[in-house]
Amino acid sequence: MTVATPPTPLTAWGRLHLALMPDYNRKATAYWWAMVLLGVAALLHALQGVAALPAAAQLQVAAGVAIAMLAGFFPVGIPRSKSSFAAGEIFVFLLLLLHGPAAATLAGGAETLVGSLRTSKRWTSRLVSPAISAVAMFVAGSLLQALRDALQRYGLNNEGLIVVATMLFSLLFFMLNTLLVSTVLRLKRNEPLQISDWLSVFGWVGIAFAGSGAVASLLYLTYRQSGLGVLMAVLPVMAMLLATLHYYNRQREAHASMLETAAHAAGQAAQAAAEVALREAETAARHLQELQASERRFHSAFTHASIGMTLLTFEGRILQSNAALRGLLGVEEDAMRGCGFSSFVVDTDVSALDAQLVRVHEREFETFALELRLRRADGAEVWAAVHCSFFSEPGSTTPCLILQVQDISARRQAEARLHQLAFNDTLTGLPNRRQFHEHLTRAVERCQVDPAQRFAVMFLDFDRFKLINDSLGHSAGDEFLVQAAQCIRARLRPQDIVARLGGDEFAILVQHFENEHEVTALAERLLMALRGPFRVVDTDLNTSASIGITTSALGYEAPEDVLRDADTAMYKAKANGKARYAMFDVGLHAEVAQRLRLEGDLRGALADGQIAVAYQPLFDLATERLTGFEALARWTHPEHGPIGPDLFIPIAEESGLIVPLTDFVLNRSCRQLRQWQLVDASFEGLTMQVNLSSKDLGQTGLVERVTRAIMKAGLQPRHLTLELTENILMERLETALPILERLRDLGVGLSVDDFGTGYSSLAHLSILPIDSLKVDRSFVRNLRAGSKESTVVRAIVHLGNSLGKHVVAEGIETASQFALLREMGCQTGQGFHLSRPLAVEAVDQLLQDRLAVEAHIHVRAVCDTPALLH
Repeated sequence: MTVATPPTPLTAWGRLHLALMPDYNRKATAYWWAMVLLGVAALLHALQGVAALPAAAQLQVAAGVAIAMLAGFFPVGIPRSKSSFAAGEIFVFLLLLLHGPAAATLAGGAETLVGSLRTSKRWTSRLVSPAISAVAMFVAGSLLQALRDALQRYGLNNEGLIVVATMLFSLLFFMLNTLLVSTVLRLKRNEPLQISDWLSVFGWVGIAFAGSGAVASLLYLTYRQSGLGVLMAVLPVMAMLLATLHYYNRQREAHASMLETAAHAAGQAAQAAAEVALREAETAARHLQELQASERRFHSAFTHASIGMTLLTFEGRILQSNAALRGLLGVEEDAMRGCGFSSFVVDTDVSALDAQLVRVHEREFETFALELRLRRADGAEVWAAVHCSFFSEPGSTTPCLILQVQDISARRQAEARLHQLAFNDTLTGLPNRRQFHEHLTRAVERCQVDPAQRFAVMFLDFDRFKLINDSLGHSAGDEFLVQAAQCIRARLRPQDIVARLGGDEFAILVQHFENEHEVTALAERLLMALRGPFRVVDTDLNTSASIGITTSALGYEAPEDVLRDADTAMYKAKANGKARYAMFDVGLHAEVAQRLRLEGDLRGALADGQIAVAYQPLFDLATERLTGFEALARWTHPEHGPIGPDLFIPIAEESGLIVPLTDFVLNRSCRQLRQWQLVDASFEGLTMQVNLSSKDLGQTGLVERVTRAIMKAGLQPRHLTLELTENILMERLETALPILERLRDLGVGLSVDDFGTGYSSLAHLSILPIDSLKVDRSFVRNLRAGSKESTVVRAIVHLGNSLGKHVVAEGIETASQFALLREMGCQTGQGFHLSRPLAVEAVDQLLQDRLAVEAHIHVRAVCDTPALLH
């Protein structure tokens, strides 16, 4: 697994830049800050200049700034253009003439701020636009003031020159402001500056600015000649005229929009009518062409189909066959034409085909499907899925049959391997836990009917097996287990049954014996034989085993109790020094008492909230993308420390606490998943997998419990997957199926956990409403190229894909396992190689790290054009 290098942590300045201006490069950022700082400097200088004015003049400046800002809310549109101008420029230029550049700079910046707040949502534009306007006004206004001073020194300060100068410098302000603003966009795009940036918008906009300057100069001359009273009388008239113009433009736009809508609707109607006529003509022509091409298409599809196809008479005689079928059977076309199709079918399967063909004459079927074994020309047999239906060839009035034949040999082989896997341990070839459980169940039932049908169970565990794995490797451990299994089987009687339960645990069912002495004698012989030595990887291994024994004399009613007591006796043998056997007796009930104490503590832990939930991440093996989590219950005992789930989960199941424990994990994990989904939109598809026990499946209110948990958390049902082990499904198949159907209707995903360790009928597997198969860690642990486990896992993946089931691998601990599973096409995986189970805080950090990586790689470029003009 390739681990992405985490990005360098962003500084506070970097985070501010990423949030405020994500699409600004280094040059654009430097220019932006330069303009903002220059604008601030210009405004501060302007404030200082206005502060030096008399009080009456300051009041006039304040009134002019307020009027300019108010006018900025009501821009006047430019005819046949998307541009507009605000009447506020008139008052900005008027303040320039009355009180100089400082007053105009304040008014220009304030009026532009109103316009940028109205037209842009980006703070970069809202800050830089008024700053640029202040800079442009300060420069243009200062130049105008210098010109006026020069004209006055030479006695040229007449009204006409004032009007012309004001119009020219209003155009200068427009050009300078446009150039400074367009520079921002050019720098962001890494483009050279173009004079066309302001020439392209000069037209009406330039005229509007020149007009604003002319009106401002006329108002100034009016004020100079007649005083403030005349100016105050003119202002309402100007406001009325501007409002009328604004209203008139809006009416024109509305009227134009209505005309465009009507014209568009009429055009669409005419176009629709033309299209209908055209389609009718095309349909007629196409119908004729299709009739002519139908036969050609059929023969082309028939000839080049990837699956075998043949036309048959009602008696089953071959009329025509395609290349795919001839290749499947290994025969030439001439050798097939006129032959009965049944001649290519294996003898034992011919009757099934003939029975269906008999129904053809009576017209009792429309289609039929069979799986048959076909005999190739070289004598080999292939499995084929055959589908038959009535067929009328284009241009022919004589009906016949069309047979589609698809090679399913690979699927059948995979099913055979999985069928073997369901009954036997893949490593040793011994019966697995499921098969042993069935044998033990029958032995218990026989003994209940006839106590003379006594039996005994031995639970065998090797004392130093972990040392073999740790010192010589897992492959050596596997080789030892194979030899040990052969050794045990060689010393049993024909009626005795030995099974591998998992790891280095074996169980032996001893039947038809006279007294317990025969059982203990067999145990002693096994202990002696298992001392070795065993030759493993050129090493002689001397080991030992501990055996726990219980017999039917204790009156068992359930096979689980038998295995439990034999297991307990085995631990007693280990406690007594190993390499021995121990019989289960009353003295071992002290251990049962200990379990009862743990049961009470577990009940209290549930009530006091001492149970925690850890979350093991699941990843898409192809993309290494995080897809979800598996919720795992964790219990830390106040005296004994962490209690493993392999200890407290069985206690919870036996004591009836598994239902509230499941509810706790279900509710807690659903709420937590929803919180993680809300962290970022990229996490909305995360899922949660929660394990169910057989007791949960036996509860009639399971669907309601799941529904409540989903609704309280605000979670989508498809984001929750419930896991059930293969054995639970098979043990409760009849009662489980309706519940599983209701959960599927709810939208919840269903998964078979520990797949391959139990026995599930392939027929049941294909009809169960499950979405995914979870490959047991026992196969993944020993997974390597060319191994038996590799063959088994590949078969499971192939079967899952064939049945449309998602395949998940658990227990991925090495990079080689990860790579091999990905090559096999396994979609999802979990394990220590990818991530250990994590506490909530660790998952929070995991999500934040992934967000940081995504943000570093995929920064969204958002380009909102700042307001150029207002």
